[in-house]
Amino acid sequence: MTGPAREDSHTELPRTAQVRRPRRFLLNSPLRPLARFVIRRRIRVRQHATDQIPDRGPVIFAGNHLGVADGPLLAIFAPRPVHALTKEEMFDGRLGGFLLAAGQIRLDRFQADPGGVKTCLRVLRDGLTVGIFPEGSRGAGTLERFHRGAAYFALVTGATVVPVSFFGTREPGAGSNALPPRGGVVDIVYGEPFHLDRSPWPRTREQVEKASLLLREHMLVQLDRARASTGRDLPGPLPATDVDPDPATGVTDQGAP
Repeated sequence: MTGPAREDSHTELPRTAQVRRPRRFLLNSPLRPLARFVIRRRIRVRQHATDQIPDRGPVIFAGNHLGVADGPLLAIFAPRPVHALTKEEMFDGRLGGFLLAAGQIRLDRFQADPGGVKTCLRVLRDGLTVGIFPEGSRGAGTLERFHRGAAYFALVTGATVVPVSFFGTREPGAGSNALPPRGGVVDIVYGEPFHLDRSPWPRTREQVEKASLLLREHMLVQLDRARASTGRDLPGPLPATDVDPDPATGVTDQGAP
């Protein structure tokens, strides 16, 4: 059953006892509320249903992905500090040092990345939270493409999955790197938690795929409810010339409904 991480969980396969936990300096520092203050001078950020988030124990925040602002806004505004999975291309230059100091987890999306996977498992087994965007790349935010990572982490750790629906982080017609306009309103809606029983090693591809499809169906329901409760809609697809590369390895890329 789901619940708080167990002390011996790091010795289960895949083992994480020797994996270093990401830094938490910026996640726990006064700079986080300061960042909220600065952002709110430019845009209005409204959070909904924060009571859906467990106060303790491992949590996976699984969100739809509209634009570049989604990850930072989740990391800065979520009631619990979030270690977000971030594509490795974002870690170039000075930004990379900042992301590491902010506890973000580097992930190579185009090949197996056991380091990134084990770091996420380490965080969850310590009873903390990770953020993940199952769509993989920025886009319409309709969950048409859905990768297996969130369900896999839930199966391994028994962590609670909290769906997150974003509205207003990208304007209709804007590109994937566009920010919300000054004076704009961003709604972040936390959905009804999703639970999977912890599954012992070895976990099969079929198990993970089935769990992923169930999670996607749940998130689609929560997205529809968020639309209704906020009166907001999604911005539509990215411009045709704006392509955010992503491997075609999601469950919906394999012919699943």
